[in-house]
Amino acid sequence: MAGAPHLQPDQARARAYARARLRLSLASTAVELAALVIFLGTGASVALARFWERHSAGSPWFVVLAYTAIAGFGLKLVGLPFDLCSRRLEIAFELNRQSGRSWWGDQAKGLLIGGGLALAGVELVYWLLRAQPERWWLWAWAGFTAFVVVLAQLAPVILMPLFYKFRPLREDDEREAELRRRLERLCERAGTRVRGCFEWQLGTRTVKANAALTGWGPTRRIIVSDTLLADAPAEEIEAVLAHELGHHVHHDIWNGLALQAALSFFGFWLVNRVLLALAPSLHLTGIADIAGLPLLVLVASVLSLLLLPAANAFTRALERRADDYSFAAMGSAEPLIAGLERLAARNLAEHEPPRWKEILFYSHPAIATRIRRARAWRP
Repeated sequence: MAGAPHLQPDQARARAYARARLRLSLASTAVELAALVIFLGTGASVALARFWERHSAGSPWFVVLAYTAIAGFGLKLVGLPFDLCSRRLEIAFELNRQSGRSWWGDQAKGLLIGGGLALAGVELVYWLLRAQPERWWLWAWAGFTAFVVVLAQLAPVILMPLFYKFRPLREDDEREAELRRRLERLCERAGTRVRGCFEWQLGTRTVKANAALTGWGPTRRIIVSDTLLADAPAEEIEAVLAHELGHHVHHDIWNGLALQAALSFFGFWLVNRVLLALAPSLHLTGIADIAGLPLLVLVASVLSLLLLPAANAFTRALERRADDYSFAAMGSAEPLIAGLERLAARNLAEHEPPRWKEILFYSHPAIATRIRRARAWRP
């Protein structure tokens, strides 16, 4: 697509946005980890657990519920100022369109859904700790892995519609009907069945744009944001979706789930070892003492941070392969180049971040890196 417009954003502004986001993310992580350490190290966690034990009528389920609800809400309050700063940052860089009322509504829904799932998960883990103290971590890992697999299938049809509106691409709109046919033909050539093409209504929240192939099996569907549909040529959208299709053709959902399963296996084992080692010094009554929950979260969080560069290297390799699939499916790299430039402009992406930042924090190769690979591609 030789005539595609050059849509590179003001990179000074993009770099300023990227620096501010990184500083905010690092500060948020540091404060939340420090809050966990203080809560655990000062004995406040033990005091809260003992209070609810005295008022539980002997029910360990109630103790876990009450403790987790209060401690989790407290951690949410610690992170709330950073969430507000993130919203202000998006507004300052003219990326945010969401009203304050809508934003607070999303926060409330997220707290109810995430909090409910977290409570159920903690109750299950501590039941296993009481019932199977030697093998609890293995059963917890199996349950966590099964939950992640189910969530990958159900999120597009259950969770995402709670926060966003979707509608099928219209047959009575010539442009949308043509785009739908192109995308369906693309999937047919790859032997991938989809359950429809939908407009993803992001425009009331943000100026950012995106497109994805979500779900797997009977919930697999194409979603294209209204912000991308507004001005992107069909060929660019098709190239972006070809990249997403490449992930499905190469079974990257399962590759990612396999990696996550392997890392979480190590994580649950490590949490068990740390609990056994530190329970006496933290004045826990045993590894099933709910007062040790901050230690579980702390170990899991620190391990995730340490493993992040390796996990990102893995996903960057998958992204490069998906780019190659898009080039081959389109017969040219130019449509994806144009699509990447358009997305970078809309999302205020930093084209060429410092190499250390890409290695540590980027799950996708930098835009400039992807475009250089694309220009070097030959059919």
